[in-house]
Amino acid sequence: LYLSHEEGAKMNDSEVTDFILLGFRAPPELQLLLFLMFLMVYVVIVLGNVSMIIVVRGDTKLHTPMYFFLSNLSYLDLCYSTVIAPKTLANFLTKEKKISYNGCAAQFFFFALFVTTEGFLLAVMAFDRFSAICSPLLYPVHMSQKVCVRLVTGSYLCGCINSVVQTGFTFSLRFCGENRLDHFFCDVPALIKIACVDPFVNEIVLFVLSALIIISTTAIILVSYAYILCTVLKIPSTRGRSKTFSTCGSHVAVVSLFYGTVFFMYAQPGAISAPEQSKIVAVFYTLIIPMLNPLIYSLRNKDVKDAVKRMVCRGAGV
Repeated sequence: LYLSHEEGAKMNDSEVTDFILLGFRAPPELQLLLFLMFLMVYVVIVLGNVSMIIVVRGDTKLHTPMYFFLSNLSYLDLCYSTVIAPKTLANFLTKEKKISYNGCAAQFFFFALFVTTEGFLLAVMAFDRFSAICSPLLYPVHMSQKVCVRLVTGSYLCGCINSVVQTGFTFSLRFCGENRLDHFFCDVPALIKIACVDPFVNEIVLFVLSALIIISTTAIILVSYAYILCTVLKIPSTRGRSKTFSTCGSHVAVVSLFYGTVFFMYAQPGAISAPEQSKIVAVFYTLIIPMLNPLIYSLRNKDVKDAVKRMVCRGAGV
């Protein structure tokens, strides 16, 4: 039962000062196995995304808008996985699994900031491919260095606005008595479930903001790729069409993975009542996608592979 504001006010002495992250329910021996799996994934995330940033920054041939955005994508993947993974790894090895109230708020704020920013950045990357393929002569003007910086800054600004609103609404809820979060990190659906006041407004805010962000960014991506598809189909050369599709293929794969999981978690209310299912999906977009992104872009991208070869040759003194 939810308490009224007046009843909640009487429980100040039992207001939550920290949360317990229940994480994954598994026997101790499986907890160790999960720790090793999560550690391996996180190490791959760090190595893959740091390597991508170094390769893009270190090779002048990759100093183009497309790879500028890609290096920022790697930075965001590294940041939001780092917000989650270290605490999750520590909780596998401890019995208490506590996180302070302020620590929980900070974790959620930065996670929301980086994930939302990534959503807008993926839309920017789709617009970049649209400009390059559909308006190649005007591309240097449409995607000048100043424009690229503004687009990335705008993505961070949108991420920050959403994060401030979501964090403000979520942590304005009263938490008293129950402090066990049925999740492995501080996220809105899990926090809403243990609030001792009616979270109806918060659920609406979560749904509306998530839907607006997903719909607006997805619309940009879909329209961009609709124009790209029409342009590519007009290319007479089969090899030219294949090369263009290959250039866009990596981005389409990343967008599909990211938006598919985020939509499940935040843009449909049913996810709030399915914690075990939500945890699996959350693992996918907090850890698996940041691990896969640099692999997708490096394995499917000839320019990146050539840049890596040049860096290896320079390092070997060849």
